[in-house]
Amino acid sequence: MKLPFLFSLVLMLWSSLWGIAQEREVNERIALVEKSLSGNIKPVDGRGWTIQERMAHYNVNGVSIAVIHNYKLEWTKGYGWANAASKIPVTENTRFQAGSVSKSVNAFGVLKLVQQGNIDLNADINDYLTSWKFPYDSVADGRVITMKELLSHTAGLNVQGFRGYQRGERIPTTLQILEGTDPANSSAVRSLFAPGVRHEYAGGGITISQLIIEDLSRQAYDHYMEDQILKPLGMLNSSFASPDKQSSNIPRAMGYYESGEPVEGGFHIYPEMAAAGLWTTPSDLAKYIIALQQAYRGTRNTILNTDFAKLMLTPFIDQRAALGVFIDNYAGEMYFEHDGLTYGYYCQYYGSLNDGNGVVVMTNSANTALIPEIINSVAKVYGFKGLDRSKTRKNISIDDKILQGYTGNYALGPDMILTVLMEHKQLYIRLTGQDKVALFPESESKFFMKDIDAQLDFVKDEKGKVTKVVLYQDGGIYQAPRLDSNHQ
Repeated sequence: MKLPFLFSLVLMLWSSLWGIAQEREVNERIALVEKSLSGNIKPVDGRGWTIQERMAHYNVNGVSIAVIHNYKLEWTKGYGWANAASKIPVTENTRFQAGSVSKSVNAFGVLKLVQQGNIDLNADINDYLTSWKFPYDSVADGRVITMKELLSHTAGLNVQGFRGYQRGERIPTTLQILEGTDPANSSAVRSLFAPGVRHEYAGGGITISQLIIEDLSRQAYDHYMEDQILKPLGMLNSSFASPDKQSSNIPRAMGYYESGEPVEGGFHIYPEMAAAGLWTTPSDLAKYIIALQQAYRGTRNTILNTDFAKLMLTPFIDQRAALGVFIDNYAGEMYFEHDGLTYGYYCQYYGSLNDGNGVVVMTNSANTALIPEIINSVAKVYGFKGLDRSKTRKNISIDDKILQGYTGNYALGPDMILTVLMEHKQLYIRLTGQDKVALFPESESKFFMKDIDAQLDFVKDEKGKVTKVVLYQDGGIYQAPRLDSNHQ
């Protein structure tokens, strides 16, 4: 039935106005995210840093962000430079090296073969390897390694990670990597302990899964993943192939060290593609996250059906390690996540299991401190439960004479001196070989740091003399006796 002309115009106008209002709301959220960054310590007044301030603070040249809200990619945006020397900006289409995030997308590729009946997750991996066989020895204690153990890092294997190869170096084959033979720069992949005992992160095991995909599909790994996973997911701006084998016109971010200096040749090449070789964008990774969330929820089956999505997101042996992902419980909200660190790049993603929210952040820097601050900001603005890891601490004013009494040297270890110094009425801490960090008092004897989740407690004897400092960091408690004990 045709709508009356006037009613149709009103409907079109309403739809247009609703779209404008929605766009304005999203833009307001973006603006809030961009100015609400916070570290482990949240400012009492609620104000945070801007993303540009923190990029400059950490020497990070480029950042790209994607935010998922209610099972949809709500926005994506780039900041800074993909190439600082050439002033090439980061855009939403700029590709970054994903590092170990590759393992999550690789799990999709493996589980598709499982879902098709081509792999039994609990069978011996040698049942599927034809070009090479895993050399079991006495360390395996008579047990076989399964695909489920490879993907969850419970196979008892060595070779945690890979260094990659500089451009121009000889690149090893998958077999050479697994055997540790020239020109491979990593050890042969072998058993450290019996499979199925405990979790031990092993990129070597993921490389075995790469060879299994090649042997079963009779395709190069990057071709299989492009045809069977990336294209069906709509990840058209992603590839496992080395950039040297792709068009030079594809926008890519150059890698930079923590100092801000560029990586030689721009990036390293990772023939260990399943473990570290993916080049992608946050918006493309968001498509993978949403597809997995929808399959888990049972609303849409893109690559995996609901049963296999739930299987992928269920920890195996270890309480966090699932198949290609880690599962975290933050304040009762469950997230699947992974990060990736290579020479010149760091990235991190989170996807909620139950409400279709998530965030992806990619940088062309080896610095790992900025991304948690961005995620804190996104979680704060969007109300993503548990993902804002910052805490509120209020500093107080203390008499300068009391602060001066804390200055001096403390023995944190045989070769580690903790020095407390005071400059312009501000107390600082400096560890041997490291830069100084400002201290802020929350009581007369207890201090915290804004950029680091750590606290100091100065301990006095019955005469009021400072005898030691106690450092609380990452769940550890470290006693540091005062060296200059005569200092008041």
